[in-house]
Amino acid sequence: MLPLPKKYFLTAASCEGETELTAFDGALLQARVGNTNLLRVSSILPPGCSYEPDMTIPPGSLLPIAYGAITSTVAGEKIAAAVAVGIKNNSFGVIMEYSGKCSKEEAEEKVTRMVEEAFQMRDIQLEEIKTAATEHIVEKIGCAFAAVPLWY
Repeated sequence: MLPLPKKYFLTAASCEGETELTAFDGALLQARVGNTNLLRVSSILPPGCSYEPDMTIPPGSLLPIAYGAITSTVAGEKIAAAVAVGIKNNSFGVIMEYSGKCSKEEAEEKVTRMVEEAFQMRDIQLEEIKTAATEHIVEKIGCAFAAVPLWY
């Protein structure tokens, strides 16, 4: 059985690259998760997870992470990514992620609404929402990335 993560933070960053993969890698580096191995997870924050905004993940770690990302090769295109965490104290939380061709504000609004709906669907009272978002105007090849890394 895998241990439940005990800590999390929210992050968002964007970057240009010579290729779609290096733009993505640059965004990961700017988001403080670029030297880890991402293990994409679905969107539940484990019970008792504490918010640690300054947390550092050891290089090479296998990192559980919920994220949204978009890359584009269309010069001048606006792209954005956002994450939101909905929290009810003494319970699990819900993470939502979004990426698209829109502004940072639009992406943030979408993930906030998704968290609100997720709590309504579960019939759980939402007590707090944390968000992180970024937008990027593509020069040549750009990536926008937003995530909730989970750690032990």
